[in-house]
Amino acid sequence: MTERTRTPGRRRLVLWRHGQTAWNLEQRFQGKTDIPLDDTGLRQARRSAALLAALRPTALLASPLQRAAATAQALADLTDLPVRLDRDLIERDGGVWEGLTAAEIKERYPAERAIWQPPGGETSAQVAKRVGAALDRAVDDLPADGLLVVASHGAALRLGMSALLGLPEEVWERLGGLSNCCWSVLSEMRDGGWRLTEHNAGTLPEPVLGDDRTENGA
Repeated sequence: MTERTRTPGRRRLVLWRHGQTAWNLEQRFQGKTDIPLDDTGLRQARRSAALLAALRPTALLASPLQRAAATAQALADLTDLPVRLDRDLIERDGGVWEGLTAAEIKERYPAERAIWQPPGGETSAQVAKRVGAALDRAVDDLPADGLLVVASHGAALRLGMSALLGLPEEVWERLGGLSNCCWSVLSEMRDGGWRLTEHNAGTLPEPVLGDDRTENGA
């Protein structure tokens, strides 16, 4: 990531995946398609918001796609914090895969699926750079002891987190996916870098479904 001159502190980032959608249940690739939360997703958002509110966040940031923005709003309703939106936090552009089920992708695009590269969509490196930069910018606005909650998407958060941690691309897949309405926590180190202190916290007894190649055996 770009070197920053911010004052060292004990900032924390909570990277929170959105709640369930109908396309999650159908195992359809959502990407940047703007699909709303279903009733289960709304309940998940309220449940996890109650847990995250206890952390006393100081700022909220979200992808403008409605499944992420509505998830963030559940926490805003409890904390009275405004939700700032950043389009660089949207999910990976899935190109021609968007709207297709996992089975359809496997059948129609076996070669592209093997390397998890949707035709006409973004590469993993492009997503990591975009989302990692958005997270890095957001931290500049945090006080030294601030806690920022970011509501976004499974692939976007895993790849952006990998970039922020400085992990080389060849090990990105070693980080598992995020379940609906679960989160990871990054804590600032004394040298200004980041440490992963929690991953997929708040896991509910249900599978991880989404657009990330670590999911559904992809």
